[in-house]
Order: sequence, then structure tokens, then C-alpha cells
Amino acid sequence: MNAAPSAPSIQRLFVAGHRGMVGDAICRRVAADPSIELLTAGREVVDLSDPQAVDQFYADNRPDAVVVAAAKVGGIFANSQYPVEFLSENLKIALNCVESAYRHGVQRLLFLGSTCIYPRDAPQPLVESALLSGPLETTNEAYAIAKIAGLKLCQYYRQQYGVMFHSAMPTNLYGPGDNYHPENSHVLPALLRRFHEAKEEGLPSVTIWGSGSPRREFLYVDDLASAAMHLLSASDPPDWVNVGTGEDLTILELAEKIAAVVGYQGQIETDPSKPDGTPRKVTDVTQLHALGWRHEVELAQGLQQAYASFLKENAQSTLRQA
Repeated sequence: MNAAPSAPSIQRLFVAGHRGMVGDAICRRVAADPSIELLTAGREVVDLSDPQAVDQFYADNRPDAVVVAAAKVGGIFANSQYPVEFLSENLKIALNCVESAYRHGVQRLLFLGSTCIYPRDAPQPLVESALLSGPLETTNEAYAIAKIAGLKLCQYYRQQYGVMFHSAMPTNLYGPGDNYHPENSHVLPALLRRFHEAKEEGLPSVTIWGSGSPRREFLYVDDLASAAMHLLSASDPPDWVNVGTGEDLTILELAEKIAAVVGYQGQIETDPSKPDGTPRKVTDVTQLHALGWRHEVELAQGLQQAYASFLKENAQSTLRQA
């Protein structure tokens, strides 16, 4: 359905960060293609913040393509509390994965960033050209700076050395393997867990962080995996491209949809004393559509699938709560 322009075929693909939600989704996607040998390594094998360890892994395994899906991630609270870790750890991952890839002859590299790289007050929908055109959102500035550095590093390697290193900027993601930590998770999984527990405990109301008015866009993680493989197959992709649906809704509307999926029938209240973050964030996906890719999982279906995954992971005691 999403056919990409032809490019040299991938034989050995290293997915950095395969245990995260995004990396795991890409691995599921690649596992269905017997022509690609999938390479993975957990932190106990390769610490991606250690340049010598990363260099040795590339030397030993010789991938011809890489997806950098590894990152230290979190919601508004985690980003505002631990900016040093969000900046330094993500910088190290980007530098090590990209520089070692070049040294060891990797032909294709896709660096995954985030739409939080764009200025807080950039015109909406967000276009790729808005990068570095204004100040960042302060609540996730450290993470955004690290991701911008990784994106620019790929751009400069491509410009200076002619290698096909490029980037994708996904919107807010959700789905199997999401992080459901009660404080450090992103808004969608945080709400899903909160409504589930409120239903289980028979609570009369659930309070959501902020005013509920900010508008956000959400992409099912398996759609991102599809887009990533599509971009790796494109013959001449942009240096960076937005990956999303181009559709948004308010946080309060999202909460109402999640409550309906979970079956919670109590009241939904807001707490305007908590920060909202960026007023609106939705991507312009014109470039992505021009490359021949569109999302397939609509939010209503994705929320059902995400809740089913949550229930399964919770029952199996495999729920991620990092």
C-alpha cells in the first residue's frame, strides 16, 4: 500500500534501541521480511553512550543500514526535572551511533527524532523548514537540543561525505510497549493508565494535567515502523521529514476518547495550575505524502489496540514503567 521509490536493498539492519516501543515496532516489521538480517544489542551488550563499545559493535557486526531508535524519553515532568540527563545521554547516543556508522561503512542510516525539535511558537501545522526559526518549548528543551544535534549531524555527514544519513521526526507515539510510569510517561499512556485504575477502583473523577485545551497529534507506533522502512527504501529522501497523521485533537477530547475505550464513566476534571506545554503541535505531512506514505491506523482503532496491549502487558507483569 505504501510503496517506496527503489533504493539499494538492505541486507543487515541494526536497530539501536530495539527494546523501546519504537525499536520493538521496527523489529516486528523487519521480522516479517526474510530478506533482511536483523541486528540488535541490549544495554548489557552495548552501552550506546560508550563510544568504544559502539565502535566495536559496528566492527564486529558490519551492518549496512542502521535505525537509531534509542533515546532517553519522558513526559513534561521528567524533562523538566532531569534536563542534564536528557541532553547528555541523547547527545552521546546520537554521536556514537552516527559517527561509528560512518567509520564502518554503513550505507544507510535513519535517525529518529521528535517533533519537539520545532520552536514553541512555530506556525501550525509544523513544516520541516521551521527548524531553528525560534525558541524551543522550555519544558523539553534539553531533549530537543540533543535531537536537533543528531539530525544536523546526519545532514552534515550526507552533505560533506555523500552518505545517505537522514532523519525522521515522529509526532507523539503510542501503542504496544509504551511507558506507563505514573509520573514520567507521555500524556496518552499516562491517561490510559489513570482511567484504567480509576475504573478498577471505582473513583468518581479523574483529573488531567493542565487546562485540557492544548492540541496534540498521535501516531500508532506500528505506523511509524512502516514509515521508517519506507524512508529507508526511498532513493532520495529529505534530510529530515515529519512523520505523523496531520490530524490533532485537544487533550480533553483525547481524555474523553480514552475514558470511553476503557469504560470509565466518572467525571473528567482539569488542573489549570499544571503546565500545558506547547499550545498546539500538529505536523505538516506534505513531504511524507509526496514520498508515497500515509498512516493506516486511525486514533479510534489505535486506542483500542493500545488498551488491549496494556491489559495484556499488565496481566503478564511486563508493563513498562521506566
